[in-house]
Amino acid sequence: MNASRSRFLFLIVLLASVPAGLHAAPRPNIIFFLSDDHRWDRLGCAGHPILKTPTLDSLAAGGVRFSNMFVTTSICAASRASIFTGLYERSHRFTFGTPPIAAKLTAESYPALLRKAGYRTGFIGKFGVKIERGEREKMFDFFIGIGRGPYLKKQKDGSLRHESELCGDQAIRFIESNPEDKPFCLSVSFNASHAEDGDKRPGIGHFPWPKAVDGLYEDVEIPDPLYSAPEIFAAHPEFMKKSMNRQRFFWRWDKPEKFRTNLRAYYRMISGIDGVIARVRGKLAEKELAANTVIIFSGDNGYYEGQRGFAGKWSHYEESLRVPLIINDPRAKKSLRGKVPGSMALNIDIPATILDYAGIDVPAGYQGRSLVPLAQGREPGGWRDDTFAEHLMNHAAIPKWEGVRGARYVYARYFEQKPVYEYLHDLEKDPSQLKNFAADADYGEVLEKMRERCDELRDAYGGVYDPDRSRKLKAQQRQKKIQRQQKKKKTG
Repeated sequence: MNASRSRFLFLIVLLASVPAGLHAAPRPNIIFFLSDDHRWDRLGCAGHPILKTPTLDSLAAGGVRFSNMFVTTSICAASRASIFTGLYERSHRFTFGTPPIAAKLTAESYPALLRKAGYRTGFIGKFGVKIERGEREKMFDFFIGIGRGPYLKKQKDGSLRHESELCGDQAIRFIESNPEDKPFCLSVSFNASHAEDGDKRPGIGHFPWPKAVDGLYEDVEIPDPLYSAPEIFAAHPEFMKKSMNRQRFFWRWDKPEKFRTNLRAYYRMISGIDGVIARVRGKLAEKELAANTVIIFSGDNGYYEGQRGFAGKWSHYEESLRVPLIINDPRAKKSLRGKVPGSMALNIDIPATILDYAGIDVPAGYQGRSLVPLAQGREPGGWRDDTFAEHLMNHAAIPKWEGVRGARYVYARYFEQKPVYEYLHDLEKDPSQLKNFAADADYGEVLEKMRERCDELRDAYGGVYDPDRSRKLKAQQRQKKIQRQQKKKKTG
C-alpha cells in the first residue's frame, strides 16, 4: 500500500469517528412576529400607497411574501390557538369563553416540541389564549407577557414606553442572553395594531402609537374607504346590520374626520411595529446571528376600516379573513428571494412550517402543512385550493358561521339564523364580493357543490356545531379538577 493511499484511508477513518451531529449544518434560529388586526394589503410591499413598512418590505424582498394567506377563524383567541396547535377552531375548541386549550394539544404545540428537541424557546407580548396549569413551563424557557392595558406604560423614570417598544426591548434581552451553542425560537406577539377599546377618543386615545412615529402620515391625504357607498351596507341582512361589525363602526369610522384621524393613528401603530422589528434585526446582525435566523411575520386576523360600513373582523369577507405572511430565510438561494407565491396558505400552516425549518417531524394530528416547500419554490402535489373557515364564539352580536373559501367561490352560512342565511361569492366575476349569488338560479349547481364541500370539511374537523359544547367542556374540566384534588388528598 503506497503512502498516499494510506493517508486517504486514515482520513476516511478519522471522519467516520466524528459524531454525526458535527457534520450537519447548525439548526437555524427562528423568530416569529405576529401582528394584531392586520390585513394582507396593509404593507408597503403589498402595494399600499400610504403605509411605510420598510423593514417588512426588506424581509419580503429577501424572502417570500404569500399573497393568499388566510386565517381559519377571524378573531385573536381562536386564531392564536390555531397557530399554536395547527388545528381549526372546531378541532382545538378554544375561543373566548371556552375552557383552556387541552394539555394534549399544547404538548404538540410548536414551542413545546422545539423545546423538547433542544431549542431555547421564548414568548413576548400578547399570549391571547388560555392553557392548562403547568403547560406554559413545558412550552417556554422565557416568557414575558405584555398586555395593552394601557399601551403606553409608565417606566421607573416616569417616562412612557409603548407596548410594541417593550416587546422589542425584551426580544433584544432574549437574544443577548441566549447561549452561543443553543438554537432558539422566539415568538413576539404584538398587541398592536389592535384598538384600545376602552378609550374611544379618536387618534392617540383609540389607536395609541409609539413616540418614534409621532407625526407620521399627518400630511397625507386619506381617501374614503372602498365599498363605502350606503347601498352596499344596506344590502346586508338585518342580523349583519345589527352585528358588532356595525356597532364598532360607530366607535371608529362613522364621521369623516374621525375616520381620517383614526386611520392615521392605526397606520402609525403598524409602522411602529415595523420599527421594532428593525431593532431586533439590528441586534441579530450585531450578534452575528442574522445569517442563520429565519424570520416569519404574519397577522392574527384581518380588519375592516369602514369597508362595507363595518369595523372589526369576525365575518366571512376578504377584509376579515386575509392576512399578511412573510418568510425570510437568509440561507435560501438568491433566485428564490422576492418571490410572491400565490398558493393558499393558512394560519394553521405556521406551526408546521416552524417545525420543518427546525428539522422536527410535524405531528400527524396537525391539520396544517409546512410552507417550506413553497418558500423554496416547490409546490407539493395535492396542495389545497380551498379551506374551511368558521367563527363559533358565543356572543349575541357576533353571528356564528361556517363556510369555504375557495380559489373562485366563497361560501358562508350563518347557521343560527332562522332560516339559515347563505352567501355565495364569485371572485372571478365579482372580486369585491359585492354580490350574493346564493339566490341566483344560474348558480344553483355551484351552491350545492359548495354546501357539500362545507359539510365534508366541517365533518372532517369536528362535525356539526353543538351549541351546548362550552358548557359540557367546562363541566368536564371541573370534574377533572375535582378528581385531581381528591387524588392529591389521598397521596398527601
